[in-house]
Amino acid sequence: MRYILDDDNLSISYTVKKTPQINGVFLRTVKNTILGKKYDLSIYFVGQDKISSINKQYRKKDYVTDILSFPYKDFGEMYICLDKVTQKANLFNTSPENYLNYLFIHGMTHLLGHDHGHAMDKLEKKFTKKLNIFYPY
Repeated sequence: MRYILDDDNLSISYTVKKTPQINGVFLRTVKNTILGKKYDLSIYFVGQDKISSINKQYRKKDYVTDILSFPYKDFGEMYICLDKVTQKANLFNTSPENYLNYLFIHGMTHLLGHDHGHAMDKLEKKFTKKLNIFYPY
């Protein structure tokens, strides 16, 4: 595993060949706004096989997804598949970077304990507006 960023309360690593382009200051701002400064967050960029395996093991879903979020007591983990990010960005007629920025918010709202639905949508809209991030829906 290679690291892009590994410091207090935020760790970003990847196992894929293509290095994701991440603005650490931007991501830290998003994390601190949504989860707070003391929340420990690890983000892993993984390939299709790995995210499919995790999805199947922990959610009993047998498909490739763009993001998986796992909240624990005082920290959380997010797994992101860049290939799926690119596919979804094309569906929403936006750049992979824009869609990835939205996914950070989406994953973090899951870490707050929200499931898909109206309350989560409302919260995502609030954060995307506040942080000036693309909202696909």
